[in-house]
Amino acid sequence: MIKIYTDGSCLENPGNGGWAAIINNNGNIKKISGSEKNTTNNRMELMAPINALKSIDSKYEIEIYTDSQYVKLGITEWINTWIKNSWQTSKKEDVKNKDLWLDLYNLNKSLNVKWIWVKAHAGNPLNEEVDLLAKKAAYLD
Repeated sequence: MIKIYTDGSCLENPGNGGWAAIINNNGNIKKISGSEKNTTNNRMELMAPINALKSIDSKYEIEIYTDSQYVKLGITEWINTWIKNSWQTSKKEDVKNKDLWLDLYNLNKSLNVKWIWVKAHAGNPLNEEVDLLAKKAAYLD
């Protein structure tokens, strides 16, 4: 079982942003992060699981922990409706971040992923650590 904690951060929205993931592959811990200029918090929240999933072997069961309802609900519920509605929201607007949603959707379909929402800033040590890593990445840009 691989457990992944992900988070994204933006200093301003839009502004310099960072994403991070902590990947626990049966006790082997790997931390990854990155940053972008002139981005949004939601894009960074999506970049974290995308990059984490791209970095692991597909034969394992995966649990992704995120404190972003946008990511969790987007990939487990909303995306199927968006696809059926030609990437339109219920308000008939274009889905934002479609490029990243497509990446995440294709990765999610090809892997065995369980998505778990965790409350932000509630004392979960790995969620707190990944939050700090994402913020640090945003400052490094």
